[in-house]
Amino acid sequence: MFDKIFPPEKIVLPNGKTVLEKRSRTPLLFIIVLLGTFLSIRFTNFDFNVLVKRGHEFFVIINDMIPPKWDYFPSIWQPLLDTIMMSILGSTLGSLVSIPVAYLAATNMIKNKVVVMVARLFLSILRTMPTLVSALIATFIFGLGTLAGTVAIFLFTLAYVGKLLYEQIENASLDAFEAMESIGMTRVQAFRYAIFPQVLPNYLSTSLFCFEGNVRYAAILGYVGAGGIGLLLNEGLGWRDYASVGMVLLMLAITVFLIETVSEYFRKKLI
Repeated sequence: MFDKIFPPEKIVLPNGKTVLEKRSRTPLLFIIVLLGTFLSIRFTNFDFNVLVKRGHEFFVIINDMIPPKWDYFPSIWQPLLDTIMMSILGSTLGSLVSIPVAYLAATNMIKNKVVVMVARLFLSILRTMPTLVSALIATFIFGLGTLAGTVAIFLFTLAYVGKLLYEQIENASLDAFEAMESIGMTRVQAFRYAIFPQVLPNYLSTSLFCFEGNVRYAAILGYVGAGGIGLLLNEGLGWRDYASVGMVLLMLAITVFLIETVSEYFRKKLI
């Protein structure tokens, strides 16, 4: 169909032969992007005039956050620590559980298509479920508090790391794996000694990267009662106490920056 809309261009070589050069698909892709943008504007009722007229209100709120309420720090410390602990525990457990799930989802490790399909479907369902929804469901099951937030982070980490890990397993070299099977090792043993060492650096790097994001995600879980610093954010915004919100955001930004700096250092060592 593309060749009918944009027919190939004929090019005459110095030796007299004529060759056909396919035209670039860039014009067609550009038209598709423009059409998608136009439809998005129509369906979302996007109004640039409203954006220009009301956009400055955002900076009014930011201005109210400066300077932050410094004496609010003692109230932030414990919820901030809860947020970090939720992220550490949820990320660690999710990363560990993702290993057997990714093994079951890898087609080069499991020959039973039903098992592979079920494992991938499980990961897909978890990925499509927003973290806030997971936290909300967890609060119904486990009650309000940090346990619900930890479960939500665990599920997100399991889905995220599991998806990337089984793709890495499928791209690993099977030479050593097959050699170990031929000398009598089970598939699990061969995976442990031949495949897992190949994917281990990327697996650890992915887990660290996921932990970075989980600290930020955990900050908003308090909106559904899942504990952490999100409770203070919700309370401050509800009472329009923007100076306190500014202090919460400042401490959260410093914490995330420190975690990302340390995590980036270790990820560079792993790659």
